[in-house]
Amino acid sequence: MAQIQANKSKAYTAKMKSSSPVKNTGAEWWIVFGAIVLFNLWTRLHKVDQPEWVCWDETHFGKMGSWYINRTFFFDVHPPLGKMFIGAVGYVTGYNGTFPFEKPGDLYHDHNYLGMRVACTLLGACLTPFSFLTVWELTQSITASAFAGVLALFDVGMLILNQYILLDPILLFFISGSTYSMVKFRSYHERPFSVVWWTWLIITGFMLGGAISVKFVGLFVILLVGLNTIEQLWEILGDMSQPISNVIKHFLARAACLIALPIAMYICLFFIHLQVLYKSGNGDGHFSSSFQSALVGNVLHNASMPRHLVFGAIVTLKNHRTGGGYLHSHFHLYPEGVGARQQQVTTYAHKDENNKFIVKKWNDEAPKIYSDEYEKAEVDFVKHGDLIRLEHVITKRNIHSHAEPAPISKKQFQVTGYGDDGIGDANDVWKVEIVGGSEGDVVETVTSKIKLHHYFMKCVLTCSNKQLPKWGYEQQEISCNPTVRDPNALWNVEDNFYPKLPNVSFQNFAPGFVSRFLESHAVMFQGNAGLKPKEGDYTSRPWEWPINFRGQFFSGNDHRIYLLGNPVIWWGNIIFLGLFTATYIWNSILAQRGHEDSLEIQTQKSRTLYAGVWLFIGWALHYVPFWAMGRVLYFHHYFPACLFSSMLTAVILEYILNTILHFIPEKLVKVVYHTFIGIFVGTLWYSFHLFSPLAYGMEATPGHMTNSSVHHLKWIASWEF
Repeated sequence: MAQIQANKSKAYTAKMKSSSPVKNTGAEWWIVFGAIVLFNLWTRLHKVDQPEWVCWDETHFGKMGSWYINRTFFFDVHPPLGKMFIGAVGYVTGYNGTFPFEKPGDLYHDHNYLGMRVACTLLGACLTPFSFLTVWELTQSITASAFAGVLALFDVGMLILNQYILLDPILLFFISGSTYSMVKFRSYHERPFSVVWWTWLIITGFMLGGAISVKFVGLFVILLVGLNTIEQLWEILGDMSQPISNVIKHFLARAACLIALPIAMYICLFFIHLQVLYKSGNGDGHFSSSFQSALVGNVLHNASMPRHLVFGAIVTLKNHRTGGGYLHSHFHLYPEGVGARQQQVTTYAHKDENNKFIVKKWNDEAPKIYSDEYEKAEVDFVKHGDLIRLEHVITKRNIHSHAEPAPISKKQFQVTGYGDDGIGDANDVWKVEIVGGSEGDVVETVTSKIKLHHYFMKCVLTCSNKQLPKWGYEQQEISCNPTVRDPNALWNVEDNFYPKLPNVSFQNFAPGFVSRFLESHAVMFQGNAGLKPKEGDYTSRPWEWPINFRGQFFSGNDHRIYLLGNPVIWWGNIIFLGLFTATYIWNSILAQRGHEDSLEIQTQKSRTLYAGVWLFIGWALHYVPFWAMGRVLYFHHYFPACLFSSMLTAVILEYILNTILHFIPEKLVKVVYHTFIGIFVGTLWYSFHLFSPLAYGMEATPGHMTNSSVHHLKWIASWEF
């Protein structure tokens, strides 16, 4: 047991020594690093202006950059930093925010899009040097570092994903930057609380804040840094030469820089986001009525309308759940076989004339506004417990329910538009309940939460949060739920038009930053969970990603771009994931059995396994969670995990090479070493050369045709290029 403990102690010492900074890395290091960086820049910036039209999700993120320039509010499922960066770069480089970014394939013409593309490309180009530097800090091996650099450099998929106006290059920059700064900070463990120690700790916190502020998957690298930090603190706790107060100081320093700093950075970015986007836009409808009242140009901003609801008023009803839409109807009928073939009733997230309804008494016709009867009629307020009908203004049909199953929620009842010119039947009657109200309470605009109970069916009008098929224009289902406690059955009156009543200003109901911040996140999380594929998109599952089963088209026409990883690198990564696992298990068994190695071999093993473990954890954290996600997934979601996998390949490959060289006669070591390096780099370069047309543009002829210039690259049938 004493011998085993001694071996463990040696391994720990070797691990800590291997992570110490090297004072003089030498000319060789700078030559290799500089060559990789320069060639990396050339490959990334080559043809960055091509094609001269919108590619894939540039239609979304370019448009959002335009909205930042124009100060127009919008809804997106991702945090704001990436889009803010795109908008800021576009503004600085002369883009005026007027290009519509309507669909992929739209020509940019004379619009200055190149600044945004180049900026995203330059951030993406940092992945190669970050990979080199991360492996260097972990192994202190120029060979392993060079392997990591060329694996990132010659991956065609990394090149393609980082060459367009997308969030991915920005996200990958912060993920790889967080990983590098994490290991760089650890290398100064023997100089705690020095200036350089604090500098790299703060940089790590800044990178983490950037990652989570671009996409929520930035949380995975936060988990990686968190686990690494826990390990550091555990080791510090075991240092019996230091008092417990030293552990507390280390904990507080890390808590301030790795928790408080990213949170503060995230909140500040959201504050800027909400301050910049102060004008009403097409995303308003995803948010509550009070949220919309803070947006200049929205009908609720500084709105003046009646404070109370009366019979005869023209209103819109907004579902009160987070991201809820407006009660909506249109002339189209439910298709044959979907309940009664009557007029569709849905919820719609955007403002529209088809969202307007007239509130009527259940047994009487309300006089039309501005008619003679209207001028003579007394104002009659809608109160808690009143029976009403809701007549759709455009189609003049009433909101109606009956004993037919809803289109999707079969245990609930169908809701339709029924009747002719406002005249229907008894199934058009609804009872108003003000949540928390009592008899005599009047329904208030915006602030009253109401439920509408069907008088005969004993159910409540609700939004099931389920999307209708194309016959329902992919709007959301409205149904009548017998479970009257349904949380989605809450509504509020948003627009309220009735000229007889005095108008009041709704400026006082505009929310502050905290409530807008919280609501934005509730809407984002809900939107993320409900993401559906765009028409024509090829979605994928996580099992397909590591094996490079299928890619994604970025551009069509006569300049086709197809996102696909370099198969030599990606399939090699799978092999080396297995080799690392086997190596780790084998060495753990040897250590447990008391096997002893020379100090040199022990140091190399310790260094390799330490680096491998953290890179493997990084890969797993960025890949495994996707297996549990119910939202739509795409091939590009694997690229953060691929970064870690490629670095792990570099570390294990160098370890295997050194192990082989250990058994070769000394006079042949250099020959074998340089021959291997030449074959390895040459193979990667040739595979990059072969597949580079996928990045730089293919002709229009599909790859499955024998006369195609890329026919020889179609190695497996699932590659659609």
